[in-house]
Amino acid sequence: MSRQDLDTWRAQARRWLATQLAPRDPSASASAEEPADLAVFHNLPEDRELLLLERCRAYQRARFDAGYQALTLPADRGGAGLSAAHAAAFVEEESAFDVPPSTELISVTVRLVAMAVSLFGTDEQRHDFARAFLRTDLLACQLFSEPGAGSDLAALRTRARQEEAGEPCADGARSGGDWVIDGQKVWTSGAQFADYGLLLARTDADVVKQAGITAFLVPMDAAGVEVRPIRQMSGGASFNEVFLSGVRVPDRLRIGAPGQGWEVATATLGFERTASGSGNRRKGGTFTDVLALARSLGRTADPLVRQQLADLYVRTVLRAATVDRVARTSAAGGRPGPEASLTKLMASDLLTRTGQVAADLMGARICADTGEPGTFAWTEHLLGAPGYRLAGGTDQIQRNLIGERVLRLPPEPRVDRVPFSQLPGD
Repeated sequence: MSRQDLDTWRAQARRWLATQLAPRDPSASASAEEPADLAVFHNLPEDRELLLLERCRAYQRARFDAGYQALTLPADRGGAGLSAAHAAAFVEEESAFDVPPSTELISVTVRLVAMAVSLFGTDEQRHDFARAFLRTDLLACQLFSEPGAGSDLAALRTRARQEEAGEPCADGARSGGDWVIDGQKVWTSGAQFADYGLLLARTDADVVKQAGITAFLVPMDAAGVEVRPIRQMSGGASFNEVFLSGVRVPDRLRIGAPGQGWEVATATLGFERTASGSGNRRKGGTFTDVLALARSLGRTADPLVRQQLADLYVRTVLRAATVDRVARTSAAGGRPGPEASLTKLMASDLLTRTGQVAADLMGARICADTGEPGTFAWTEHLLGAPGYRLAGGTDQIQRNLIGERVLRLPPEPRVDRVPFSQLPGD
């Protein structure tokens, strides 16, 4: 598409956004009277969380109906089939409007689970679920992490066995045979509100660990599914433990072939790291908020403070440029490449540094609520930022992925995994 065509499309998107949203006030986030929400993870009571979800869903549905959802997903997979340049242009135009604040559950539903079902699901699954997830008619959580697996997702212990029924299929499963799932998942955002969960389970213990995993869509109201909230040190409970005891899932809810779960997981985590690093959804405080804080405290004339602010600003601009570069060079076919680890790592680092500068500016004010606007609210950021270094894969995992899959450095010798060069989709 020519530059003129892209500009025409951008203008159309801008006009549509103007019919849906109010223009964003650039000074709003810098206002000491009405400080921005500085929480990295939502810590809202259930009734307020439900109201926020409904606001988000209304906008997501309007965006889907107008053709601006899943812009880079191929058209035959339910997306718009446009380029990364279109997606970047839409994000830029959208940033000029007051978009309803999103939640982890909305992001997981639209950018992770919907994309995974669109890429790996059957025609029936795409018809029944992908569109509903993209439009947020159904909500989905991600059932990947486990208490005993840590950063090594392939070491998961949740098991799924298929009851023999029907005729053998070409992919190794048996048609019509339900799967029975037992295990535990943890750190699941929004599980209490989700309709389905994208779950990874071990279905073959006799092969290399990555090769024995299968993905499923699990109804969260199925018998044997129990959701328990995890109380966070910040006071909220946006994460959950999920226990699965003899949960029966029909074979039609299996995503991909048996043993293809690691490929599904790799693609899904790629989408997660792209979304985490993209900055499309506000997470915690930003440079603009820190600058407003420094001004309100009368610290902007301090040369050391100015140096800290300049460093934070440069890192903010560099991250935005890297996000744009990674988006424009993403893998063909709608799947993000390992370069998404770069943006995720930079996003985690920037969040941490932002909180550190804010804490340095406030000193003892960070320890107690003095009533000064825009000060004690930074505790939400400080308590949430460390968790972001774990979500979507730890910083150490991101560095390993960058070293091995982007820079192609030799990995440490290991006998318990499939070499990256032999993984599907590599």
